[in-house]
Amino acid sequence: MAFTIAIDGPAAAGKGTISKAVSDHFGYGHLDTGLLYRVVGARMLDGAEPVAAAEALEVVDLERDDLRTAEVAQAASKVAVIAGVRAALVDFQRAFARRSGGAVMDGRDIGTVICPEAEVKLFVTASAEVRATRRFLELTGKGSIITLEEVLADVRARDERDMNRAEAPLRPAEDAVTIDTSSLSIEEAIGQAVAVVEARQKG
Repeated sequence: MAFTIAIDGPAAAGKGTISKAVSDHFGYGHLDTGLLYRVVGARMLDGAEPVAAAEALEVVDLERDDLRTAEVAQAASKVAVIAGVRAALVDFQRAFARRSGGAVMDGRDIGTVICPEAEVKLFVTASAEVRATRRFLELTGKGSIITLEEVLADVRARDERDMNRAEAPLRPAEDAVTIDTSSLSIEEAIGQAVAVVEARQKG
């Protein structure tokens, strides 16, 4: 049976961690849709034309080992405003969403554009300062030489671009449940998300 959980939110709010935990808890498939845009962004950095890269995307491309770099993240945010790129990736995402056995999708526009009929919609957010601190610790933990101020500026730039783009701007769906993780532990945030899904399944 198809059951779609759409989880949207800005960068470093915790939606990826929550999505993986929710998919594990319920045994559903998980797709980090941001990786699709990162693949296209990475290919653009390689010299490819973005729309052509999106149209040629394959599942194996999601296993590239350079998709989590800051450079690719910025490139992903830039290609995501291109209507042709978004259109090319819509069918890929919708097919995954209605897969047999359930799906957890996380991204920027799952509940508003990709799967407006999703059975559960969550919007995971946190303050820019909290998100920047999380990303800073993640990047420096991997050896990146960067300041917290630079990461905060990057987070705010991505928010501005994502929220104000003409095509599918980042915003909560009208019927989404918002989870603000600013002052929550990982366990608390996951617990809230699981509770929302369980309530919807029973209802």
